[in-house]
Amino acid sequence: MTEVPATTTDSGAPVESDEHSLTAGPAGPVLLQDAYLIEQMAQFNRERIPERQPHAKGSGAFGHFEVTGDVTAYTKAALFQPGTRTEVLARFSTVAGERGSPDTWRDPRGFALKFYTSQGNYDMVGNDTPVFFVKDPMKFQHFIRSQKRRADNNLRDHDMQWDFWTLSPETAHQVTWLMGDRGIPRTWRHMNGYSSHTYMWINDQGQRSWVKYHFKTDQGIECFTQDEADQMASVDTDYHTRDLFEHIRDGEYPSWTMFVQVMPYEDAAAYRFNPFDLTKIWPHGDYPLIEVGRLTLDRNPTDHHAAIEQAAFQPNNFVPGIGPSPDRMLLARLFAYADAHRYRIGANYQQLPVNAPAVPVHSYSKDGAMAYRKVADPVYAPNSKDGPAADSSASGPLPSWEVSGEITRAAYVDHPEDDDWSQAGTLVREVMNDDARTRLVDNVVGHLLNGVSEPVLQRAFAYWANIDPEVGRRIREGVQAKAGEKDPKADQQANSARTAMQHKA
Repeated sequence: MTEVPATTTDSGAPVESDEHSLTAGPAGPVLLQDAYLIEQMAQFNRERIPERQPHAKGSGAFGHFEVTGDVTAYTKAALFQPGTRTEVLARFSTVAGERGSPDTWRDPRGFALKFYTSQGNYDMVGNDTPVFFVKDPMKFQHFIRSQKRRADNNLRDHDMQWDFWTLSPETAHQVTWLMGDRGIPRTWRHMNGYSSHTYMWINDQGQRSWVKYHFKTDQGIECFTQDEADQMASVDTDYHTRDLFEHIRDGEYPSWTMFVQVMPYEDAAAYRFNPFDLTKIWPHGDYPLIEVGRLTLDRNPTDHHAAIEQAAFQPNNFVPGIGPSPDRMLLARLFAYADAHRYRIGANYQQLPVNAPAVPVHSYSKDGAMAYRKVADPVYAPNSKDGPAADSSASGPLPSWEVSGEITRAAYVDHPEDDDWSQAGTLVREVMNDDARTRLVDNVVGHLLNGVSEPVLQRAFAYWANIDPEVGRRIREGVQAKAGEKDPKADQQANSARTAMQHKA
C-alpha cells in the first residue's frame, strides 16, 4: 500500500484534520484562531487571477524546436542556427470567449510560443490565420469589445459584430477566413500557426530582412463544419483541450514545420502591398516559404494554472538577431502584452518558473509583490561596485528603419495594390473551391440571421458584394429566402420541451 504524504499548511506545518474546524466544544462556534481554516478560506477567495481579456479560453503544452534548415544568411539568432534545439512552451486559445466558453465556437485561434533560448526568452504571439481584423492599434480595443458581451443584457451579439465589421472594411480579409472552413479547426493539432506580424531579422553582417513566420501542421489541415462544431460544443465543451492533452499523454506528439517568408529590406518601400499591414499577406509567388525547423509538443503541464494560466507571452521578448518592424499593431503590442501581465499576474510575473528564462538573469529590477529572485547591492547603475554592466556590443546593429515626416494621426501610405477587398476576393475566388464557397455562404447566412438589424444587414450585403459580387449575391438571396424561417434546431428543441411539459401535466 502506498504511503500518502501528510497534509501541511502552506508554511509546511502538519495539519491535524482536513474535515473539522476548531470549535468551542462539539456544539460551539468556529474559532478565529483556526489558522488553517483561515488560510484555506482566504486562499480560496484569491485562487482565481483575472482571466485574459482576449484569448481567455485555452491550454497548451511543452516541447522543443529543432532547426532543420539553414537561415544563417538572414539571422544570427542563436535559436535558428543549424542543428540547434530549444525548449518551447505553446498555448492555443480562442479570442472572444471567456474561460468557460466552448472550444469549438467560430473564432480565430491563438498560437503563442515561448522559446527558452540560450540568449533569453523569445516570444511569438500568433494566430491560426496569417492576417488580422484591424491594422491600427487604436481600433483593437473597440474590435475586441464588439466581439464580447453587451453592457445591458450580458449577451454576445451578432448585430454588434457585423456593425463593427461593416464599418471597418479592413476586416474583410480576416472575416472571410473566419467565415470559411478554417474558422473552426477540428483540433489544435490540425491547424497552422502564423506570426501574422512582420518582423525584422539581422544576420552576422548586420544585413536586415523582413520576415513572416508560418507553422504548417504535420498532421494536415482538418476543420469542423458549423453543424459539427455546434454538436461538439454541446457534447464536449473542452474538446480541443482534451484532444491535445490526451494525444500527448498517449505518446502521439503533434508537430509543425516552421517556414519563413523573407523579404529583402529594400523591397518593402516599393512592394505592391504594404508589407507591414496586418490585414495583408505576402503572396508566396513573390516570397516563397523557406524551411527553418520543426516544433514538437511532447510534455503536458502537471499544473495547468502554474504552467498555462500564468504563462505570459509578450512580443517585446526579443533576442539578438530578431526585432520589430513598422507594423503598427506589433509596435503597440510590445507595450500592451507586458502591461496586461503586470495587471493580471503581478509586477514580478517573469520570475514565475514558466516565464523565467533558461539563462541567468542580471537585472536591476527589484522588490514588488511576489519578488523572490535574489537581489544584492548594488541595486543601481552605473556603479563602481562590480554590478552588471551593459554590453553595447552584445546585440550588434539595432533593429531599425528610416522614418521621416511630421508627427500626425494618419492611415498607412497606400502601396500600388493596397485596398481592403482584393485579397479577400482572391481568397474566395482562387483559394476556395465551389464546395468551400457554398459552405462560406451558408456560414455567413446563418450568422446574419441571428439578430442582425436591418441597417447593419444591408451594410453586410454590400460588404460581401465588395469582396466578391457572386458570393455577395448568394448571401443576400440566402438571407432573404430564410428570413421568415425558424431555426429548425431550436424549433425541434422547443417542440420536444412542449411535449415533455404536456406529459408531466
